[in-house]
Amino acid sequence: MAKAKLSERKFYRTVIQVEVLSEEPYEFNGLEQLAQDVTSGDCSGKDTTIIDNQSVTAPEMAKMLRAQGSDPGFLGLDDEGMEAER
Repeated sequence: MAKAKLSERKFYRTVIQVEVLSEEPYEFNGLEQLAQDVTSGDCSGKDTTIIDNQSVTAPEMAKMLRAQGSDPGFLGLDDEGMEAER
C-alpha cells in the first residue's frame, strides 16, 4: 500500500458579499433561499463583490471543509489534507 502524501494541488478560499435590499431586516437562511428571494421574491440583490480570495494549503482546506460541515473527501482530501484514495 502506498504511503499517503500531502496534496500538492492548489486550493482557494473566496469570501463573497451580497447586498440585499428589503422592507424588513433580511434573515439569511441559506444560498438557495437567498437566490430565490432576490430573483423572484420581495428582495433586491446587488451584484456580489469578492471580499477575499486567498490560496490555502491542503491541510487548511481540509479543516475549513470540516468547519462547513463538508467532508474533505469532497475535494479528494483526507482529514489531514493528504490525497485521499479515489
